[in-house]
Amino acid sequence: MSLLFNSFQDWKRYCEEQNLTIFQPVIEYEITQKGMAETEIWEAMQNAYSIMKEAVQTGLTENMTSYSGMINNGAKKVYQHPTTVLSKEFQVLVSRALAAKEVNSCMGRIVAAPTAGASGILPGTMVTLQEIHQLDDKKILEGLLVGAGIALILEQRASLAGAVGGCQAETGSAAAMASGAMVHCLDGNIDQVFNAVAITIQCMLGLVCDPVAGLVEIPCVVRNASAAAIANSSAQIALADVSPVIPVDECVDAMGEIGQSMEDRYKETALGGLAATPTGQAISKRVLIQDIEIMPDEKTSD
Repeated sequence: MSLLFNSFQDWKRYCEEQNLTIFQPVIEYEITQKGMAETEIWEAMQNAYSIMKEAVQTGLTENMTSYSGMINNGAKKVYQHPTTVLSKEFQVLVSRALAAKEVNSCMGRIVAAPTAGASGILPGTMVTLQEIHQLDDKKILEGLLVGAGIALILEQRASLAGAVGGCQAETGSAAAMASGAMVHCLDGNIDQVFNAVAITIQCMLGLVCDPVAGLVEIPCVVRNASAAAIANSSAQIALADVSPVIPVDECVDAMGEIGQSMEDRYKETALGGLAATPTGQAISKRVLIQDIEIMPDEKTSD
């Protein structure tokens, strides 16, 4: 990616022509853009992954109660619950995605991958994948680079911002990044990686961005957990060579078209969806009153 590709087809063609693995063009792009040595890029990726792991741990061990009160240690409750719906691994996956996103909602340190609103998806998926398959950090970092390349194309052809394309552009893009990264980490080929992206997008199309009280808390946190689950199912399907039928670039274009046609009240304005419900409106008023009450008194001068 010394030149920014604008399609997955171009990315694949470049890798085949240059005999490169899928993540190597992303390193080339980073070197060109930032003027960094390759060793520095790997160090930066390692630091980012360390912060992701830290966010997961923080969310599962420390108090995660947000200022609004809407977030109240949900990740720990899920993690510690004695009943598992599918398996312990699935319970852990969901808990970790919730945990990292709760850290963001409680003003902790996270990696915006690709946004703060979707910051629990890659940590939840990649930390769990590494644990289950006993992967070394180097392989995970390769996966994160693949995810970064996916995001670069999504940003160009559609959007990564909820204010532009709805939540499909945030949690949908993060899930697509995660599914592609996981397929690479499990030695899937480039077609399987891109098929995972396509399948994920197909599952997330049309998701609106309707944060209650304008805060990136509800329904954002639980959507990170569900998106992590979708990323895993998409990776599983793609690894089995199941075709998405619609090519990945066309799926991305569909996401962009839907985002453009989506009404503004469904794009991070807190004017529609869950934010417009009676309970959502009541919470918004309560949060506004709290904000007013903590404002310092204004003093007038003569």
